[in-house]
Amino acid sequence: MKTTQNGKHFIVEIDDFSLADTLDCGQCFRFVPQEDGSFCGFAGGRYLAMRQDGNQLTFYDTSAEDFERHWKLYFDFDTDYQAIKQGFLEDEVLKKSCDYAGGIRILRQDPWETLCSFIISQNNNIPRIKGIIDRLCKLCGEQVPGGYAFPTPEALAAKSLDDLSIMRAGFRARYLLDAAHKVSTGKIDLPSLYTMEIDEARKTLTSICGVGPKVAECVLLFGFHRLEAFPVDVWIKRAITYFYQDGFPEFARPYGGIAQQYLFHYIRNCPEAIPDEYRRK
Repeated sequence: MKTTQNGKHFIVEIDDFSLADTLDCGQCFRFVPQEDGSFCGFAGGRYLAMRQDGNQLTFYDTSAEDFERHWKLYFDFDTDYQAIKQGFLEDEVLKKSCDYAGGIRILRQDPWETLCSFIISQNNNIPRIKGIIDRLCKLCGEQVPGGYAFPTPEALAAKSLDDLSIMRAGFRARYLLDAAHKVSTGKIDLPSLYTMEIDEARKTLTSICGVGPKVAECVLLFGFHRLEAFPVDVWIKRAITYFYQDGFPEFARPYGGIAQQYLFHYIRNCPEAIPDEYRRK
């Protein structure tokens, strides 16, 4: 990775990375693609506008200090994804998935925001998820340059169900309040989940109303960077049914979350990945 400061903007040259696939693959919901090909959004209470041209990323209005302190970590640029993908190549399906979607990186997101985002994601589509999150931030998030930061657990816990009706989140509003109360009171200590034995971490997350196994797995992968977490949705079920009747390859398990993202993106977006009858199951 090569970096340079160009006036107010910070330039990163990096191979094997797709900004669009990373930001729009369903792991985060606060970045919006623009007509000029750039992305604008928020992470960690900070606004960012950026674009990709080939292997060059432009971080607009970003200093070297901001990049090193925030965005380098957020985009997981210090992790050697090439080495991880090398370990997948003995499986033909994972090799094709890497070829198709290997530019995706697992973002290092805020655990609290990720928990709320995937509670909102239940039985929902990405545009609507983004809309609910946007309204939630405007309702009780702190105003920051460019818009609103994601609300703290305390700010959300101070709201009532009636207050949250403006979000149009439906049944999910009650789940959000339960999460906010449990986190803000310390009943659930989110930082401890970084190092907690993963089955215990799953149990902790599913003690929150509305958090089932799939949401818990997404939160562990995308919010805590637990790369062994393996969310199973309808697309991954289809892939396992068609490709892995004997189970997902054990050799890929330590980085199962990364493999899952490549596989998910591949079979969902590549028509020839699996037969039509499996795509409809």
